[in-house]
Amino acid sequence: MLNRDARHLALEQVGSEGQQRIAAGTVLIIGAGGIGCASAAYLASSGVGHILIADFDTVDETNLGRQVLFTPKDIDKRKAEVAVRRLQAINPDIEISAITERLHGDSLTAAVTASDVVLDGCDNFATRFEVNDACVAAERRLISGSAIRMEGQLAVFGPDFLAAPCYRCLYAEADESMDSCAGNGVLSPVPGVIGTMMAVEALKYFAGIESDISLLHLYDAAATEFHTLRIQKRKDCPSCAAKVAE
Repeated sequence: MLNRDARHLALEQVGSEGQQRIAAGTVLIIGAGGIGCASAAYLASSGVGHILIADFDTVDETNLGRQVLFTPKDIDKRKAEVAVRRLQAINPDIEISAITERLHGDSLTAAVTASDVVLDGCDNFATRFEVNDACVAAERRLISGSAIRMEGQLAVFGPDFLAAPCYRCLYAEADESMDSCAGNGVLSPVPGVIGTMMAVEALKYFAGIESDISLLHLYDAAATEFHTLRIQKRKDCPSCAAKVAE
């Protein structure tokens, strides 16, 4: 639809060819929480050809303040299925699929392999490590985001894991100390900020706009500040170092 895509077509960095690549792309979004809802809404409205929403949870009343695809009528319904209906209303011209099982092992490998870009907005390290390993093995672009209290993080990895770091280069399993929003709270728009930035990175990747994939972006909402740190590739990384050795 030329009218829908008009602003992308007018961008020198995107144009007709970039929008065609966006329309041909497949994105896997892991987690339909505050981050995933924001990412999915913008990716759908931007015309990404196929979006996979993976979440095995149901909508809870405490989700409604920040998970903007859901309404009070959706409480106790499966998040992924509700998200699909909302996204289809946003853009009925793209393909959107719900994955309502917990992605793990072969099912995770299959979902990652079927995608061009993986957006990880889940809330636990164990899943993040497994998603990272699947992306390294399949050589897929991984965009990782998290938010808690008034802080957010964003990092982009791959698909060239021979030269660039992966998520395990940034965090080791021994570091597992991620707090949850349930115990600590989160300012409602902060996950939306991170999710929107993740959508930007996915669209940039499809359009061929270069992005530094060795940076960790830290957002401090209280101070209205961004800080950027460089991620070093670990020679002893249990995931991407093995990729180099292949």
